[in-house]
Amino acid sequence: MNEDIFLLLGVACVWTLLAIGYALAPWGDMIGYARVWGFGALLFFAVAALVWNAVKRS
Repeated sequence: MNEDIFLLLGVACVWTLLAIGYALAPWGDMIGYARVWGFGALLFFAVAALVWNAVKRS
């Protein structure tokens, strides 16, 4: 199960970097993509937290 947590955190970090990249892009219409990537990163962080709690309980 630890591998799952690290994989989820890795994906969340990559999505966070993509959100930051799109937010800092010089094109004005990229902010919508930054919000999508940021929301996805939050979802992955939340799932990683749920998996972490499940591992701690068992």
